[in-house]
Formats: sequence, structure tokens, C-alpha cells
Amino acid sequence: MPATPAVFLDRDGTLIEDVRYCKDPAHVRVLPGVVEALRRLRAAGFRTVIITNQSAIGRGWMSVGDYEAVHARTIELIGAEHLDAAYFCADAPEADSTHRKPAPGMVLDAARDHGIDLARSWFVGDKRADVLCGRTAGTRTVFVLCGQGTVADGAEADFVARDLAEAADFILKESDAG
Repeated sequence: MPATPAVFLDRDGTLIEDVRYCKDPAHVRVLPGVVEALRRLRAAGFRTVIITNQSAIGRGWMSVGDYEAVHARTIELIGAEHLDAAYFCADAPEADSTHRKPAPGMVLDAARDHGIDLARSWFVGDKRADVLCGRTAGTRTVFVLCGQGTVADGAEADFVARDLAEAADFILKESDAG
């Protein structure tokens, strides 16, 4: 079976509002345009995979159960049919980690697990670590401004978009051109 392309997605600030260290499912709010953007990406043949750092677990500020509850609410609001998988890293920033973004471990695991062609894939996120993670893993990157990042934070990305809807437009246009 040939490898398929994917769009790797940061969660907080890209798919849902960035509530610092969100551990309460009641605080999950999907950003405008996310569901339709994911639907379009999936219809074009992309797998969609969440890649998220959750250092609050490693810092002892929340539990894996808290993460799972927030994740379940996120999936409930977005729709399971729009996402193929999710990977999280609980490591604290000071940990020697191969999986905490900007390290590419989660992306590489997803590529192995789901038969993903990284050269035809994209990473979309709202932090410089997302761009660096995607680049290191061998994907192209889109930086979105709907989180807490600035245009300067996205300087190394292939494209800077207002939000996931604009990112999807760019990805679909670029993929058709390729």
C-alpha cells in the first residue's frame, strides 16, 4: 500500500482555543472554520493527525486522565470522522525528550503507524516549535496566527495563515500544483 500524505496539527491554538494547560473539558472551544477545513483536507486524501505537547502532565499540574477528558471533548466537538489519530507528549520542557516538540518523535511515530509519506505532508501549528518539528520530520509547514504566536514566530514556515481554514486553502492549492 503506498504511503499517504498527512496534515499534522497542533491542538491548542490551532484546532481549539489555547487555554493554558487546559484540563477541564468545559473549557474546550473549537476555533472557527476548523471542522470544515479538516473535512476538506480529508476529502482531498490527507490523513489528519493531532501532535500535541502536554507538559502540564510532566510538571504534575494535571493528570493523563485530565488530558484524556479534554481530548475526548475535542473529538466530540470536531467529530471523530475528521481525525485519524492523536499523539501527545507529557514530557516537561527540561526533559531529554525525543518526542516533545520541536523534536520529531511523535510525527515519526505517526508516519510509521499510519503509512504516511512525510515528503508530501504538512505540519500546521501556532508555535515556532511546531514549525521546527515539521521541518525536522521532513514535512512542509504552515504557521497559523489564531494562537498566541506572532508573524515573527512563523518566519521559518513555508506559509503563514490567519487560521486553519486559510492553511487548508494553501495546502490544497500547493498539493494540486505539485
